[in-house]
Amino acid sequence: MATTDPGRESIEREMEQTRQRLAQNIDQLLYRASPKTIARRQAAAVKAYFVFPSGSPRTENIAKVAGGVAGVAVLFVVIRKIVA
Repeated sequence: MATTDPGRESIEREMEQTRQRLAQNIDQLLYRASPKTIARRQAAAVKAYFVFPSGSPRTENIAKVAGGVAGVAVLFVVIRKIVA
């Protein structure tokens, strides 16, 4: 008796599809959690903060950061003069 149960075949087919979906999800998670991928995403986010998609610089954001760096440098100089 070589009859096969259609219900069993259906379940096996569903299990195989589920395995494939899980494998794809695991691959996506591994890719997203990869240190290289995270670094690329962060670098792209920083670049997007300082450069428009057209390639021209965002001068207002660059000026804000430059002003902050200059302010911290001045603060260090003032503290060194007070302490010294």
